[in-house]
Amino acid sequence: MRHFVGTLSAAAIFAMAATATPAVAADIVQDWASVKLPAPPALKPVTVDPKTTALLLLDFMKGNCGQRPRCVATLPAVMKLLGTARASNMAVAFNLTGQPPKVEDMVDPGLAPRPGEHMIVNGRGANKFYGSSLEAWLKEKGIKTVIVTGTSAQGAVSGTAQGATERGYKAIVPVDGMSSEDAFRELYAAFNLAGGGPTALIENVTVTRGDLMTWGK
Repeated sequence: MRHFVGTLSAAAIFAMAATATPAVAADIVQDWASVKLPAPPALKPVTVDPKTTALLLLDFMKGNCGQRPRCVATLPAVMKLLGTARASNMAVAFNLTGQPPKVEDMVDPGLAPRPGEHMIVNGRGANKFYGSSLEAWLKEKGIKTVIVTGTSAQGAVSGTAQGATERGYKAIVPVDGMSSEDAFRELYAAFNLAGGGPTALIENVTVTRGDLMTWGK
């Protein structure tokens, strides 16, 4: 008798809990339309050490910008960032795309590499560290932090930021220096890097904006 009462009590508790919990679909695709977007991430101020920081400019090509609506709008901020980096004698590296990749195919001549700036060799795919010359160059320069800008927020920017943190570097990602095919992909990248991704990633990435960045000497 006691066992029967206990079974009834457990069933009643389960039924009450089920009633109190909102029903969800069996998978996220079925639930897609009901998902509420999270609040935007809080952008963080950051101080850049020019001696141990490198600026990465990834895939700023005419073809890429033609497919990514916000790309052209990011160029003034990216060029200002590049100008400040150069004035501070920071290390600067570029990744180009194309067959073959050509500087003249970059979206703006003002972004063209100067003598002494690094051209990433074999930087293919989302993570520009993979199978490329990037890590060896950073080690040679004594770099500890990378500023990641690029035309694929969810691809090259996110992938390279994660590649940096996996190799012991800190990453700074200015949201006004990245773009993608649509706003949702940019939103996803910002959310993932600022707080939605794995702890090992978000603890080593600072998501910011150009006007929140200050420069040391």
